[in-house]
Amino acid sequence: MIGYITLGTSDIARGAAFYDAIAAEMDTPRMMGSEEDGFIAWGKPGDKAGLSIIHPHDGNPMSVGNGSMVALLANDQTHVKRIYDLALSLGGTCEGEPGLRGGGFYAAYFRDLDGHKLNAFCMGAS
Repeated sequence: MIGYITLGTSDIARGAAFYDAIAAEMDTPRMMGSEEDGFIAWGKPGDKAGLSIIHPHDGNPMSVGNGSMVALLANDQTHVKRIYDLALSLGGTCEGEPGLRGGGFYAAYFRDLDGHKLNAFCMGAS
């Protein structure tokens, strides 16, 4: 159902470095845009949903959506931890260490450099 998610950023270059590293860990290339274009999108055409960062179109400062979160589908529990550890090493902040959350849902929560909440998760964990 979801085609892509767009997150506002206050600094395209800084956000690009963060998401380039996360996307590389998830084997997902840049799909379009650049720092000069004012937006960057990562994804695989015809594959799962993509993610992009952008300066807000209305010219106002970006803000973080309260209650909003982007969930990144990881391959397995080890991949969840690698994504989480990478995000923290890039300056992201912890919102919940990797662990089983119940019902086979394994996840780790973190915030990007602009404060957006994300998680890396996999299903079928025990």
